[in-house]
Amino acid sequence: MHSLKHDMLHFETFVSQGGKEPKYRKILMSYVVVTRKRDLFSGRKWNFVDVMMGGWILSVHLLTFFAPFTFTWGAFWVAFCFYVLCGSGITFSYHRNLAHHSFKLPKWLEYTFAYFAVHAAQRDPIFWVSIHRSHHQYVESDKDPHSPTFGFWFSHIGWLFDSGYLIEKYKERKNVEDLKSQLFYRFIRRTYSWHILGFAAIVYALGGFSYLVWVVGVRITVTYHLTFLVNSACHIWGSQAWNTGDFSKNNLWVALFTFGEGWHNNHHAFEYSARFGLEWWQLDLCWCFILFLETVGLATNVKLPSESHKAKRSFASGNKFK
Repeated sequence: MHSLKHDMLHFETFVSQGGKEPKYRKILMSYVVVTRKRDLFSGRKWNFVDVMMGGWILSVHLLTFFAPFTFTWGAFWVAFCFYVLCGSGITFSYHRNLAHHSFKLPKWLEYTFAYFAVHAAQRDPIFWVSIHRSHHQYVESDKDPHSPTFGFWFSHIGWLFDSGYLIEKYKERKNVEDLKSQLFYRFIRRTYSWHILGFAAIVYALGGFSYLVWVVGVRITVTYHLTFLVNSACHIWGSQAWNTGDFSKNNLWVALFTFGEGWHNNHHAFEYSARFGLEWWQLDLCWCFILFLETVGLATNVKLPSESHKAKRSFASGNKFK
């Protein structure tokens, strides 16, 4: 694993010797050092997938410019409902259920929530889970898909339309064989774009342009940036409660708008845990929903960190393992 202390020492030595800061610099108001610069737009090859992804992201962002002129309370509340349904689906289904197997659901319910998450437009479950598992395996190293050591904007959104970088790092996705073995997830992967485009067409047919702007444009754009703040902001700003050996932070403001995802240092310390907000005051709405499903018997094998594991991860223990 890339040494974070080495990055900090290298940066401070470089500057103390009178060097300029074109390559090694700190991100504003943080101790995170950008040590690997990758251009978002120029200086790299754009392939067809990059152009399509960049075009899609640009399109949903451009739709949001029409929001002030197309606002209706009906469009707003429908957009909000889909934000809750699809956005929470990302953390509940893609993240805690599929990526980390933090709990188990009946297959019909697992597939239902995964399909809701598909409409957050953050790629299919196989792609999303593979990237996330790779992030945990290679966190803050050269093979991390979206480390802020490549820069804030790359970790936030730039990596999404840089498939050459992802292919270079992960030629074969061998960390998602559990999903590849299931027909449902293979089907979603092959037909992913049609589900998103079909949903947009239905929204437009039923609600017109104002609903398209709010339910597709505004809702997806907001969901994108809130989710991506977990990759970027939660590895830059906040506090660390556990000795994880990486930049992961607990960030209250991100947690409030991402159903508990902002308790990111907690998550990196106990990535198998279904509960991210480990303190009573750490609001974690996704955990509340999991607890409800467990109470009614639909969620089983719900995993939580043991007291002995917490002791090993505490800074007081002096434990250095990942």
